[in-house]
Amino acid sequence: MPDKIKTDLRLLANPLKAKFLAGFFKTGKGEYGEGDVFLGIHVPDVRAVAVKHTGLSLVEIGKLLGSPVHEERLASLLVLIDKYKKAPNDGKKACIDFYLANASRVNNWDLVDLSAHQMLGDYLLSHAALKPALVKLAKSGSLWERRISIIATYAFIKKRKFEETLSIAGLLLNDKHDLIHKAVGWMLREVCKRDMAAGEKFLRKHYKRMPRTMLRYAVERFNPAKREKYLRK
Repeated sequence: MPDKIKTDLRLLANPLKAKFLAGFFKTGKGEYGEGDVFLGIHVPDVRAVAVKHTGLSLVEIGKLLGSPVHEERLASLLVLIDKYKKAPNDGKKACIDFYLANASRVNNWDLVDLSAHQMLGDYLLSHAALKPALVKLAKSGSLWERRISIIATYAFIKKRKFEETLSIAGLLLNDKHDLIHKAVGWMLREVCKRDMAAGEKFLRKHYKRMPRTMLRYAVERFNPAKREKYLRK
């Protein structure tokens, strides 16, 4: 069945869009997406293909997730998310174990942002014993695993639980990569949207040493005067 997905996706390939996406997702030598291969397919079209193949086993999903082709990995994650949502508790654990074991293949920011909170974050909401996995991911040498750690906490934010986000944000304050700065700033902005007091308590303590991009994302929705106060640091 993975071969059928590959066939269906290739029927939708668009070389001109593939060229654009290769540049947008920084696939050049030395860039964060180096080596990623694009077919040039719109995400809704990838979703439509994935919906037709939701019966894949974890072994089959793993074969697809191991592909160098971005849209094939995207399709595999869409199928995995569907499997996770429909699974009983033991099935959900199997999906999460699989996701963590294959996190190195969730290797571009859109793949992380699609999957981390919908599966890992959602699972951790009711399985607190596994929360140390977020710390382990945050301390990883892998850019993508570090991004997974903070984006997974979006599931907590949506439930108005902010401790996990603020804890992981603290661990990532000194991260060197712009994609982490953006992700942490985004999650802090989401905290502030729901509880300004909680968000500002963190910002007041850390804003002077936060990377500029992280801070700018975090205060994006503040009123102009308050935003300028933080950005003057």
